[in-house]
Amino acid sequence: MKAIIAETTGPPEVLKLQEVPKPIAKDHEVLIKVEAVSVNFADIKARLGQYHGVANNEPFTPGLDCAGIVEETGSAVTGLSAGDRVRAFPASGSYAEYVVASDQLVYKIPDSVSFEEAAATLTVGITAYNVLHEVARIQPGESVLIHAAAGGIGTTAIQLAKLAGVSEIYGTVGSEEKKKVVEDLGAIAINYREQNFAEVVAELTGGKGVDVILDTIAGENFERSLEVLAPFGRIVSFGHANEGSVPGNVKTDELHSSCRAVLGYSTGTYRKQRPGFLKNAEAAISELLEQRQLNVSITGRYPLEQAAQAHALMESRKSTGKLVLLP
Repeated sequence: MKAIIAETTGPPEVLKLQEVPKPIAKDHEVLIKVEAVSVNFADIKARLGQYHGVANNEPFTPGLDCAGIVEETGSAVTGLSAGDRVRAFPASGSYAEYVVASDQLVYKIPDSVSFEEAAATLTVGITAYNVLHEVARIQPGESVLIHAAAGGIGTTAIQLAKLAGVSEIYGTVGSEEKKKVVEDLGAIAINYREQNFAEVVAELTGGKGVDVILDTIAGENFERSLEVLAPFGRIVSFGHANEGSVPGNVKTDELHSSCRAVLGYSTGTYRKQRPGFLKNAEAAISELLEQRQLNVSITGRYPLEQAAQAHALMESRKSTGKLVLLP
């Protein structure tokens, strides 16, 4: 079979299509013929050697999630059979024609949901759902600021926030094109390249700030976000998408008297250590897709051998919505 291999960390060009052995499902694993692969920003970070769990200069196959058809199940697997339409978090990357995944991280797809939709919403859907509902515990009538709002997680989080009855949704973007994407979803868009987002949010909220902030950028962006986090507010840090993956800092005296909270989240950590926790979010996203209450904007489709082109576009910060690879 064919798979994308990065022999070393580096620019998009390190991603090469190679012939590799077809994986074999162990007792509690499922072998899946891949029909669609999601491209996530974490894949960029992994290729650069900046994603947790990826060792520098060791060959690996990128990718967190995919969708396809079950070809074979391990001897201890129940509830899944050959021919089932599924999406999954594979054990060793998803940029491949075939993958194996733990049966705890394989989920059936409703008949009305396409492979592309299923793949494109697994990581971003679960992440957006969990940071809003399980971590930030957002409530109807609260307000939220979403960074990188035109991306896969951002556009999903806007839709989920609206469904949750959030009163005001603010989203930061880096271009006028992305601003329109966010505004079309019903959020107030702020172009951080042209305006100081913290000053804009402070003005729009009458100095009160927002109740919840979703931050995948970290660094200075995180620190400026704290300026507009309201009393009793929660900021969720779940990524370091800034150049160099620079962390953000917080002083404890900025938290206790205002009853504000800084919370961390990683879908990847839950995948590895508490996979069962992800089932509720996956089921909720799957139901919303089936009911057409959640829409995914797939803005780029690439054959597997063009993974480098997909990475280059995403890394340029010019993409919106989701990009998928088609083996």
